[in-house]
Amino acid sequence: MSKAYRTVDARPNAQTLVKPGELVDLVEVTPLTLADRRIYNQLLENAWDAIEKPVTHVISKSDLRGSHNSNDRVGGSIERLMASIVKVQVMRDGEPAIERVQLLGGNVETTRRDGLLEYEIPQRLRRIIKDSTVFARLQREVMFALSSKYALTLYEMVQKRGNLRWRSSEKFSLEDMRGVLGVPKGKLTSWSNLKLRAIDPAVEEVSALSDYIVEVDPIKTGRRVTHIELRWWRKDAGGEAEVERELQFSSVGRKERATAKAEAMRPRPDWLDAKGAALRTETYETAKLRFPGYDIYFVEGEWRAWAAGKPPARDPDKAYLAFFKTFAENNPI
Repeated sequence: MSKAYRTVDARPNAQTLVKPGELVDLVEVTPLTLADRRIYNQLLENAWDAIEKPVTHVISKSDLRGSHNSNDRVGGSIERLMASIVKVQVMRDGEPAIERVQLLGGNVETTRRDGLLEYEIPQRLRRIIKDSTVFARLQREVMFALSSKYALTLYEMVQKRGNLRWRSSEKFSLEDMRGVLGVPKGKLTSWSNLKLRAIDPAVEEVSALSDYIVEVDPIKTGRRVTHIELRWWRKDAGGEAEVERELQFSSVGRKERATAKAEAMRPRPDWLDAKGAALRTETYETAKLRFPGYDIYFVEGEWRAWAAGKPPARDPDKAYLAFFKTFAENNPI
């Protein structure tokens, strides 16, 4: 039995940084800003080589300021990170658990404009990071190009999941999704407001600026939206090249360009656009019941790829379910 790859063994590089998966899907008890989240990612990266050790880390404040000339923003973010309590999903003694931790420990900031920040990672958080085996690899350019905390959080969620085998979607309760996105209590309380103000703009930006196309679809229980389904798929070479060009442009007008391009860039398979090619809703329900634990949309994509160039099936729904049975036998979970 091979040993699980540890997150702390992953290495940042000139273009990307590493973030433990547990710190991607956390729930903020104290909501953070976009600047707070970016700065925290930088603090994690700076501490990475010794992040599981009880040591003090040092970083230049100028590295955290970005294009801003004032240190006030850095100081405010550090104070919010110190005061922030988050809920992290962990495993303890083989059982799922919720651990509440602080994101940042004690620190010392020298008052000089070009001074240093000395900081510590709290002990409980160090243990979570040490035990982590899932992580997101974040591109620096994308992290700084995204214009809202909702977009940055959605980007991190997709980067954590993008390379999962046989999976291209995940279902969340609406409340869980609100918690992970860090929506403040009492804000965007209706699905329509949440979709309009947070989810749709985030989906457009992440689809325009990352290597993945993203969709978030509502799921109703009765008349109410109670869950959402997050879906993602990697762009083709042309889509990735478009991202590279966009990241070179000025940020002025980026939101408008993202909105205009999101649908045009969507590399939807031909079968999604072909008349009469869609499977029946009950076929998906049957697949979920017969093959629990599998991503029905991923398997559908595998079936469509396998069937490409072959004569059309007389009954696509039966053909899909037959393929699914063989797929499940050959790829047991």
